[in-house]
Amino acid sequence: MQLTTLFNYWHYLALFIVILIFAGGIFSAYKQKEKKLVFPIIISTALISTLLGVFSIILVDKYTKKVSVFKVENKRLLSMEKISYSGIVKNDGNHEIGEVIVEIKLINKGHATGNVKGGNYFKSSGFFGFFTGGANLSYRPQTIIKEFVVAKNLKPGQAEPFRVYFDWPPYFSSVADFVTVKGH
Repeated sequence: MQLTTLFNYWHYLALFIVILIFAGGIFSAYKQKEKKLVFPIIISTALISTLLGVFSIILVDKYTKKVSVFKVENKRLLSMEKISYSGIVKNDGNHEIGEVIVEIKLINKGHATGNVKGGNYFKSSGFFGFFTGGANLSYRPQTIIKEFVVAKNLKPGQAEPFRVYFDWPPYFSSVADFVTVKGH
């Protein structure tokens, strides 16, 4: 399946404006009477145009690619020591979305409820850690973030179900989970 929706017409319009700004900067650089200023003006124009191009693409993505997630459910599969998340993603915008990414963030009990004990943040460092390069064999992260591509080429108004699996950290006891979705 090929991604055909990286840019929409708003992206092309924004990039066309940035190219016009770049061309105007180059034109004004060559019209300078002092020839030693031509190269710095070209470099400045190129940097400003690059920044404008990147920010315009991010801004257009933010306002044209709107996606929502609903009916999210999770189930722990104790026999496989995994957790399953399922739900539905929907394109709420007026433009096709190339990839829909679901981000699942799990936070262990102490951090989510404010009941933080000293042991949650303790990370041993001693003589052995100096020689192993800080292997941190007993390090247990209290926050886990996973991202999954759950839909591709989602048309406006279209909804698609998803189901993802990942390993459950056995040392988590009571978990707060946060599910967010974004479109690219």
